[in-house]
Amino acid sequence: MKSVLRPTLVLVHRWVGLALAGFLLLAGLTGALLTWYEELDAWASPQLLRVAPPALGAAMLSPLALREKVQAEFPQAYVPMAYLRQEPGHAAVVRLFGRPDPVTGELTEPSCDQVFVNPYTGQVLGERKWGDITQGLKNLMPFIYRLHYSLALDAAGSTLLGIVALLWTLDCFVGAWLTLPATRMPAASRGGTTPPSAPWRGPVAAQRRRAWPVARQWLVRWGPSWKLRLGSGAYKISFDLHRAGGLWTWAVLFVLAWSSVAFNLHDEVYDPVMRALFAYQPERESLPRPQRLDLSPALVWDDALATGRRLMAEQARRHRFTVHDETLLVHDPRVGLRGTWRYQVRSSRDIRDRWGSTQVIFDAETGELLQTWLPTGAARGDTIRTWLTSLHMAMLGGTPFRLFMTVMGLGVAMLSITGVLVWARKRHGRVRGRARSRAALPSAH
Repeated sequence: MKSVLRPTLVLVHRWVGLALAGFLLLAGLTGALLTWYEELDAWASPQLLRVAPPALGAAMLSPLALREKVQAEFPQAYVPMAYLRQEPGHAAVVRLFGRPDPVTGELTEPSCDQVFVNPYTGQVLGERKWGDITQGLKNLMPFIYRLHYSLALDAAGSTLLGIVALLWTLDCFVGAWLTLPATRMPAASRGGTTPPSAPWRGPVAAQRRRAWPVARQWLVRWGPSWKLRLGSGAYKISFDLHRAGGLWTWAVLFVLAWSSVAFNLHDEVYDPVMRALFAYQPERESLPRPQRLDLSPALVWDDALATGRRLMAEQARRHRFTVHDETLLVHDPRVGLRGTWRYQVRSSRDIRDRWGSTQVIFDAETGELLQTWLPTGAARGDTIRTWLTSLHMAMLGGTPFRLFMTVMGLGVAMLSITGVLVWARKRHGRVRGRARSRAALPSAH
């Protein structure tokens, strides 16, 4: 069985790796850039994303006032959210959504879905259709994001990359197993002896003395898998970079692979697997759906913000967490019998250093609390997913961790390239070997 298993896994690793190499090369390079999405987006479009305060210490308009100005400017669209987190010198970004078609009730597609506003004056600085590279440089980073997430092919590309991520997750274990040294017969069975200096006594100690040389020899034989043979030829360097690079970064590679499954195959694979193992909080998708979309809730924006703050303060006392800052207020007419409001903050239950996800969801008509969702500490499944996705997006640990994840993105690209180089060299050797074997055969008469 053992003699068959290793060659089989070698073939699996080889062909799965070759099938994934191009995808992972693209994902690694784009991921390294996306770690700095906001900075690079502002570099590509400073006229949209950077503003100068009109005076030292100038006050910014309230997020709800900015949202109202954009709604008045774009009456053909609907502005369902207000970003409550404002940064001096940064433009406010407002999302636009289509309104329901009066005949079919289906949501229409707006010509642009992002509007940039001067937070000091309310002036609209520009707009874009997120990810549409035909609009030029202002969509460079959104397009790179689309490449990373879906190959810029929307749902079909997202599913394809989800399958890639699932195969990558499985191949992480196959690749790690192939680095392990083959087991050998214990030294005592081959006539070897245990170290004479072993100080142990008694039957248990005798068993340890017999096991120690075997374990030590196994670790010694595994040691080269973790090392680079510097000064060797190009092939050995490529092979060692692929093998040792994969071992040293294995845990992070697994996090990236499995979190990619969480992003792209959440309902199909990740959710069924993780829900079978861990508990989860109820999510807003479990709420009923209204029969029609109502874009004019009884609880207006100012009242909704006040209600969200009150409910969040109550939940903070109940669940013993602290609110650090507000992030988002969203009206969602698609959820709940009469639509819902979602008020979101960054709290002590968040691990992200940007854009927290602690939230309360309440009825858009009555203000009744429907759900509370905490990113950590409430249900183990949600805590694990929060850690996986936050690590993937480098949203914790500040600049040092972002630099580390940039290197990891380049490392994923390197592992893809070296894997192909190792395969190409071995294939060349096999072809030459078969050619020599045919040349050595006697000629047929």
